[in-house]
Amino acid sequence: MADLPIVCTLSPGELSAKREQLLPGLVGRAESVERTQNGYRLRFAASSDVLRAITDVIDAERRCCQFLRFDLSVAEGLGPLTLTLTGPEGTADALESLFS
Repeated sequence: MADLPIVCTLSPGELSAKREQLLPGLVGRAESVERTQNGYRLRFAASSDVLRAITDVIDAERRCCQFLRFDLSVAEGLGPLTLTLTGPEGTADALESLFS
């Protein structure tokens, strides 16, 4: 899996049309966005709607951006949700361009 290229298989038109259902739309719902060495960490308020949105985005993104690793953490006591996105070297830069 480490050899997967850092590419999105969606065309620019498809990406634009689906933007709100993918990572760019999810970033707008995050309470905080932190760049890490190999990706990004997004923190969200605990809500069932947000949790469903996160899992829907993960399912969509894993198909078109197969280089990404998704780690979702749900804190105890209805605490915050954390989604960590990582991948091979260059992933943080690729995500930064996607988010802007």
